[in-house]
Amino acid sequence: MTAIVDFLNTVLWGYVLVYGLLAVGVYFTWRTGFLQFRHFAEFFRVVKSSRDTSTAGISPFQALTISLASRVGTGNLAGVAVAIYLGGPGAVFWMWMVALVGMATAYAESTLAQLYKVRNADGQYRGGPAFYMSRGIGSNAMGYVFSVCLIISFGLIFSAVQANSISVAMEEAFSIPKLTTGLIVGGLAGIVIFGGIKSIARVAEKVVPAMAGLYILVALFIVVVNIADVPAMLALIVKSAFGFEAAAGGFTGGFMAALLNGVKRGLFSNEAGMGSAPNIAAVAVPDPHHPSSQGLVQGLGVFIDTLVICTATALMILLSGVVDYSEGAPTGMALTQIALEQHIGSFGPIFIGIAILFFAFTSIIGNYSYAENAMEFLGMGRRIPLLVLKLLVVAMVVWGSLQAVTTVFNFADASMALMATVNLIAILILSKTVAKLTRDYFSQRRAGKEPVFKISEYSELGDGVDQSIWNSDVARETRSAPPE
Repeated sequence: MTAIVDFLNTVLWGYVLVYGLLAVGVYFTWRTGFLQFRHFAEFFRVVKSSRDTSTAGISPFQALTISLASRVGTGNLAGVAVAIYLGGPGAVFWMWMVALVGMATAYAESTLAQLYKVRNADGQYRGGPAFYMSRGIGSNAMGYVFSVCLIISFGLIFSAVQANSISVAMEEAFSIPKLTTGLIVGGLAGIVIFGGIKSIARVAEKVVPAMAGLYILVALFIVVVNIADVPAMLALIVKSAFGFEAAAGGFTGGFMAALLNGVKRGLFSNEAGMGSAPNIAAVAVPDPHHPSSQGLVQGLGVFIDTLVICTATALMILLSGVVDYSEGAPTGMALTQIALEQHIGSFGPIFIGIAILFFAFTSIIGNYSYAENAMEFLGMGRRIPLLVLKLLVVAMVVWGSLQAVTTVFNFADASMALMATVNLIAILILSKTVAKLTRDYFSQRRAGKEPVFKISEYSELGDGVDQSIWNSDVARETRSAPPE
């Protein structure tokens, strides 16, 4: 079994996904008319335009903060350090490039999730890749594979991984025993997730902006203090990306090392194309009342994750001058902590401990929300199955705080790789629909109208789309009253 899992990871992560995710991002950038460049302001407008919820769903802003809760985790702290250690300063440039094309992929998958969403037995919006695989492509098998893989990886194992990061950080920064941390974090996570997706939304919309804002403020302080070195550092990043600055700071890996490590870490961090964020994008009440509006919201999430937060980490590390590229030198979280200590003294490790606590905790609750949508697709969205899932998540948090979970992490990686591969195939099959929705949305914007999705103009979608959700009476649907 171990050999099979290792083989899947080698093939899927080493070849299929690294190049596949990048190629799909470039394809959707072209297919959507380079929307992340031509319509960049629209990504912000659709988030700012409304924070209203309804009885059936959450607000676009809440959907953004939940997806950011999942995206922004320990990878933004440790993953960036690993990319720099293995790929040199130039890896940061390729992380930026991956994020820019990834915005189009994230837009496509979340637009489809909005389009093919349904109401569950309680009248709540649910959706995601499994639903557009089933209702858009007609393949329940793809949906089942995707859902099971998502529950195993995001729902359970990654919760244990994040809990382990918290317990290690709390022990190192504050000498708190790992079991104590596990019980507290497990208890807090339980309180939030037992309240359901709306409870997660209320917590995420308060905690995520606060934690991201504080982290960015610290990074800005460090940049201002070292402002004289910033232009040269940015030039070094660009030159190293193309191998023009050989042996930069002692790094000798060259162009390919920068490219591969930047691409890999960028993809792992922003999750564009993985099929995770669309699960919460589907739960949002769209404003404007058009599927593309929520695709834009989640595209912005990729921008914030990589081009803002990962860049903040990268600048803090590179400006510290403590990166040692020799074999066995500090990397990952240890490198990030050393860099912060160089900038702000003994408060550095404490700050990193606090950042990990909030970043990892919100990842746990965000990941659970994805798993709940997958349970809905599997026909297990009732009270008892969801209760079992919630108890398992809390148990995994406590267990993960005590164990390094390396024994199951490879399995989670293989599971996530499989779900991402299935998702990429699905969104490519449905790319014609994405392109038509994009043209429709922006043609209405150019005409000075607030875009509204009219199902009557999409006869080719057939019965896959719930017409009771996408009716012409926007006000009625926003209140979640069924059409007459």
